[in-house]
Amino acid sequence: MLLIYCPYCEEERSELEFRHGGDAHIARPTNIADVTDEAFEEYFFLRDNPKGLIFERWRHIHGCGRFFNAARDTVSDKFYLTYKAGEPKPVIPGVSPATEKTVETFEATEGTAK
Repeated sequence: MLLIYCPYCEEERSELEFRHGGDAHIARPTNIADVTDEAFEEYFFLRDNPKGLIFERWRHIHGCGRFFNAARDTVSDKFYLTYKAGEPKPVIPGVSPATEKTVETFEATEGTAK
């Protein structure tokens, strides 16, 4: 079981009390009425799934009910830190954000299955 620190309640709680809320720090369109269908689709539906450090929104649904942001490693599920919504994306010393947009497959890492 994961323990997630809520920056509002100021305590670690079970992962069962939280819900994932998608990517954090997304640049939203300034005037949604003027956006083309293709640009809206890209903004609303399409997300990268990088391997490594990512920044996400989470909600403490069985606690304070508030949204906050978290820096998490997608490989190990380790939460590096959590911080209140509206705060800028932090720099985590010694950890670089995920940038690879491709997903590794078994064939790419282990060879052809027999």
